[in-house]
Amino acid sequence: MAVPRKISLVSAAENQIKGVWQPHIAGDINESQVKIAKFGEVFDWHAHENEDEGFLVLKGRIAIDFRDGVVELAEGDFIVVPRAVEHRPRALTHEPIVLMVEPSTTINTGNAASALTVTELNRL
Repeated sequence: MAVPRKISLVSAAENQIKGVWQPHIAGDINESQVKIAKFGEVFDWHAHENEDEGFLVLKGRIAIDFRDGVVELAEGDFIVVPRAVEHRPRALTHEPIVLMVEPSTTINTGNAASALTVTELNRL
């Protein structure tokens, strides 16, 4: 077996991800993936009917809007958005970097296809 390679997530995101809302795969863990993205001003309202989604802020600050309120996250903060809960992520600082953990079949816009939908992800 080859020795697994390490990834400096913030450095990789800063150097390899060119735009916001373009998730990249950092690694596969069983049937899930670890994804990294730079967040932009505001994303689409959406839900994932069958998938929970984990968000860990690596750099900057974000907010996740819910229909009943808002949760703000700073560097090091983590939240799980349960399946079927409508939400809308947005940046509170310039291009924050966020790690997401979700099933490999998860589409970033969930049930709301739009110009922000990414179905073919690049790898770091």
